[in-house]
Amino acid sequence: MSCGSCKTGDEGDTKKEKKEKKAEKVEEDLGKPIGKINHYYSKIGVGIVELKSALKKGDAIKIKGHSTDIDQAVDSIQIEHKEVEEAKKGDVIGVKVSDKVREGDQVYKA
Repeated sequence: MSCGSCKTGDEGDTKKEKKEKKAEKVEEDLGKPIGKINHYYSKIGVGIVELKSALKKGDAIKIKGHSTDIDQAVDSIQIEHKEVEEAKKGDVIGVKVSDKVREGDQVYKA
């Protein structure tokens, strides 16, 4: 038996629960993120990504954040200022991006 003052569905969700549901929805649509933006160098248009999965030149990626939504191909990957063809899980890489990205933005394979 339920009372009339009990909230059900989305109405009673806390901010944390709503954020988790939103993250789950994005994950359903895009899959698991392959990395996260740690820094952005605006003058050269490069995002620093800590990888959770391998990435190579030519891969299509999506960068998604609170106010970021970019689809692009990976044209350039650098590790320690050296151009590489691919990077593996755990590498911290620089990727040339087509628009501004922010710390915390998630990177997905498109």
